[in-house]
Amino acid sequence: MKPSSSTLRVIEWDELPPSVRQIPEGYDPLAEGILMAHQSQWLAIDAHIKLCEKGRRTGITFAEALDSVITAASQKVAGGMDCFYIGDTKEKGLEFIGYCAKFSRVIAEAQASGVSQIEEFLFQDQDDAGNTRHINAYRIRYASGFKIVALSSNPAGVRGLQGKVIIDEAAFHRDVSAVLGAATALLIWGGRIVIISTHNGKANAFNQMVSDIRDQRYGSSAHVFRATFDDAVANGLFERVCFMAGKVATAEDKEAWYKQIRNAYGPRKAQMREELDAIPRDGNGVCIPGVWIDEAMRPGRTVLRLALDDDFTQQPVYRREAYVDDWIERYLASLLKPLNPEWRHFLGMDYARHRDFSIICPMSVDQTRHRDVPFVVEMHKVPTRQQQQILFYILRRLPRFVGAALDATGSGETLAEDTADAFGHNRIQQVKITRAWYGAWMPKFVQLFEDATLTLPKDDSLHQDIRAIETVDGIPMIVKARKQDLKDPDLYRHGDFAGAGALANFATLEVASGPVTVKSRRPRQGQRLTQGYT
Repeated sequence: MKPSSSTLRVIEWDELPPSVRQIPEGYDPLAEGILMAHQSQWLAIDAHIKLCEKGRRTGITFAEALDSVITAASQKVAGGMDCFYIGDTKEKGLEFIGYCAKFSRVIAEAQASGVSQIEEFLFQDQDDAGNTRHINAYRIRYASGFKIVALSSNPAGVRGLQGKVIIDEAAFHRDVSAVLGAATALLIWGGRIVIISTHNGKANAFNQMVSDIRDQRYGSSAHVFRATFDDAVANGLFERVCFMAGKVATAEDKEAWYKQIRNAYGPRKAQMREELDAIPRDGNGVCIPGVWIDEAMRPGRTVLRLALDDDFTQQPVYRREAYVDDWIERYLASLLKPLNPEWRHFLGMDYARHRDFSIICPMSVDQTRHRDVPFVVEMHKVPTRQQQQILFYILRRLPRFVGAALDATGSGETLAEDTADAFGHNRIQQVKITRAWYGAWMPKFVQLFEDATLTLPKDDSLHQDIRAIETVDGIPMIVKARKQDLKDPDLYRHGDFAGAGALANFATLEVASGPVTVKSRRPRQGQRLTQGYT
């Protein structure tokens, strides 16, 4: 691979990305303390293959630009060589070369000769079969005879490059395996390989290479370095953000800024851990776009929530039953009366007892096969006996009730079995939620949003739950968040409504039609309510 003989033009300073233009004039990258501790540690690694698994905004690429300037500006006897930057987008290449130009203005001896000019030119790329194409590229040439080249797209023949090759955001390249595999051929000519990336799922070739290097499959010449967002924050990232913006850093502003960054991910906790904490996630993307969810939601519908304290279970059974009966009459009964008596009704329930939310999702099906969720009931820390009170009340009063699907995984098995005994095993599907079940039925729930054949209450928690459905190795499923990632661990949820909704849709497709015989007795009324739960 080689550059075309004709240089297209010189890139002007105003054409560089804002992240480059905003670097203060007095910024000296060689000054003591300018680089954060993890940046200095990264540059101090001496290895033929250097790999950094990083969180976003950690400044690793920024530090690598400084190292590239020093390398390209040095004579060969001092370790000088050409440096090639391969990013995943054209903008990344222009940003990298901009950093190099800024640093060159400060530290290169040949500034007067125009060393820090950025030339845009055509780079001739040739693949293994001899086919050629031209790639837009950016270049800075040094008096040492070496250069820094930033390519605007992935070259086909990485093997043709000689020197130091930097592959940035490697996990997001079109053919990750090919790029990483070909790069190792550079070592034959004494080159160096630098691989930098945030993670893009456990199955990605970048994550596999991380594991291989750690397992010594590349020998002692390869090294893995890890830099997370929290590492950068601890090492002064916020203070540098303020410095670049000309602001004074305060502890209060730092805390607010940190929370804002983390909270911006909303329910996408797995993505947050991947992008900030360098922890590859099982899934590789949210299944249902937020706009589809918004289109399905209808204002004015109720999400009825019952949250009880831990000591509620210490009350006598009759008092607990009386309290819930009263709650039903106050809040739930009125939601069942307006249901359309002409439509068939189904129900899905995702059971939880302590940490998660237990969700009841009724669902009607009209003549056009449109699914409608008129209301949702959420229960938190509600004893199983009282959950049964609420569930049975709803099942008895759903018009043209056909059947339900209940989560029978773990502790939900008892309630599912009791419900099947009461309403008929042909009506109540006891579902063990497994990966195979997700693979068979979650795509059908996702399809409802894509086809706009589902309506449900407009509610932020439901929205977050649906967004928690991610594709894991081709299967849409609910990826659980870690409790410590949540703002309020006592109100922990991991896509609870998505599970209930998928079960309800499963019921509409799998449960046979016909009359329902109810065998259970109505719980007896208590004499009065428990004080403190009114």
